[in-house]
Amino acid sequence: MADDSDNEKTEDPTAKRLEDARKKGQIARSKELGTTGVLIASAVALIMLGDKLGISLMEVMQSQFQLERDDAFDPKKVFSVFGAVIENISAPLAGIFAIILLAAFIANSLLGGINFSWEAMAPKLNKMSPLKGLKRMFGLQAVVELVKSVLKVLVVATVAVLLIKVYLFDILYLSIQDLPNNTFDATEMLAWIFLGLCCSTIIIALVDVPYQVYNHTKQLKMSKQEVKDEYKNTEGNPEIKGRIRQAQREISQRKMMAEVPNADVVVTNPTHYSVAIKYDVEKSSAPYVVAKGADIIAMHIRTIAKERNVAIVETPLLTRSIYYTTDINQQVPEQLFVAVAQVLAYVYQLDQHQKGKGQKPKPLAKNLQIPPEMRH
Repeated sequence: MADDSDNEKTEDPTAKRLEDARKKGQIARSKELGTTGVLIASAVALIMLGDKLGISLMEVMQSQFQLERDDAFDPKKVFSVFGAVIENISAPLAGIFAIILLAAFIANSLLGGINFSWEAMAPKLNKMSPLKGLKRMFGLQAVVELVKSVLKVLVVATVAVLLIKVYLFDILYLSIQDLPNNTFDATEMLAWIFLGLCCSTIIIALVDVPYQVYNHTKQLKMSKQEVKDEYKNTEGNPEIKGRIRQAQREISQRKMMAEVPNADVVVTNPTHYSVAIKYDVEKSSAPYVVAKGADIIAMHIRTIAKERNVAIVETPLLTRSIYYTTDINQQVPEQLFVAVAQVLAYVYQLDQHQKGKGQKPKPLAKNLQIPPEMRH
């Protein structure tokens, strides 16, 4: 029977669990971070383009006050005036809206990144359940949201009081200023006060972001049994492991077969085993195996050797000995040096004879020197 501790969600989510949650649209998000970014961007946009917007609105008001009575009742004139108004204020308004939209996109992507999920957009009937709705209303998340709301009010109210104290003299001085100077000063002052109030929400965001990361991780925590099952269903699955091993074998065989044309000789059983041997003084102090195989692979090695004019020598006892004692890219055992040397010498003499540079060598001795402990 499974231990109860295996079912307790104590383990951090795995990479696969996080990726699956992301596909479902379950990622850490902070509404406070997005709200803070939008508010601060709005204040900055007003400071940057507020003067242009104010001048445009003033020009619009002046033109409207100068409108003749007959023009006010002329539909054509009304539409032309309306078009002039839109043209006048569209540029500063477009700049302000562009800054706000850009800030909204960036601020909401800072935590969790950019993610698009069709599954998250699909309607879910369980979210329409009244019982679950009540549970959300009176659950821990609702308490957290209430605490955040109270904290926001306290922080913003405190900052507002401080800003009023800082700008109190300037506010009172507006009453003795002349138009339109007091209007421009008041607008600028309001923009900076608004920016200060918006910046106060950074405190809320700094608290909310770590909480959202913690809450997201907590929701995705796994039990030890879930971690075991996930491993079994992915890397631990026998079928997947079998396919991985098969792919590894195929890759290894392709590499091995590519080395057969570089071999000095291929010794055979002659039907069941084949071993390709190479002796390169610069790479190794002794002959080493570049390829070996049994049955179908052995036949494939012999086929490649014939196609590339690599010498094939039938030495059943030596072939089996090397096959069972030596791995790929490994030197042949010291006990087999003499036998392998005889084979290489025979191949060399045969090659020289075929080139017309020597006599035909005597047939290779059938009873090569193979120690009893190396025989298979």
